[in-house]
Amino acid sequence: MQQATFDSRGSHIRWTEVPGAEPARVYLHGLGSMSAIYHAHIAARPELAGRRSLFVDFPGHGTSDRPRDFGYTLEEHADAVAAALDAARVTGAELIAHSMGGAVGVVLAHRRPDLVTRLVLTEANLDASPPPTAGSSGIAAYEEDEFVEKGHARVLDAVGPLWAATMRLADPRALHRSAVGLRRGSEPVMRTLLEGLTVDRVFLQGEYSGELAGRVRLEAAGVRVVTVPGAGHNVMFDNPDAFAAAVAGTA
Repeated sequence: MQQATFDSRGSHIRWTEVPGAEPARVYLHGLGSMSAIYHAHIAARPELAGRRSLFVDFPGHGTSDRPRDFGYTLEEHADAVAAALDAARVTGAELIAHSMGGAVGVVLAHRRPDLVTRLVLTEANLDASPPPTAGSSGIAAYEEDEFVEKGHARVLDAVGPLWAATMRLADPRALHRSAVGLRRGSEPVMRTLLEGLTVDRVFLQGEYSGELAGRVRLEAAGVRVVTVPGAGHNVMFDNPDAFAAAVAGTA
């Protein structure tokens, strides 16, 4: 495990790393998750092995610090990841990013184009104000203190054992602020940023999640959209073969 300072108070963002060839692959997790849990089994596959791989935990999540005075906006998460990559001397990385991590990855690629040469986004949040069924919407519906005191336990009971296993490790206040930041979106919004990027961009949409909104426009902007059969939101668990092929660039 390695770490880098991401704020003025000396808080640390942490990641685990597997050595290998460059360019590095950087794995970013979703809201209330951890990178290694969702992606280590993919990085270890034969078609992906041998590349330097970093599994980064966002501030407030997993092994990273959880400062109380941090905002946990998409931009702040992106800057924290940038601090980690700068400390690791990573440039021109491939970002493999899930859900909220995809939103952060888009913002990072926009703010620090030197760090990113390719984006593989899995069901990334591209718009502000997601539907009420989204996990971030349920969390953000609470006031912050109410979520910390009561809502966190309720959400853990509601999300099911797999998501709860990592969500319970996230700081409740950081989790709430991250959800609020995700619902607020970036400025310009993530979809607009993604359409304007010039790096290689792949968007994975699980078959069971339905048609991706704005697909035609994304494809017109050069984003390759892949509908993954037999998969829902967690494509890397539901169809790891297709997921690994997309990361390898062979899908």
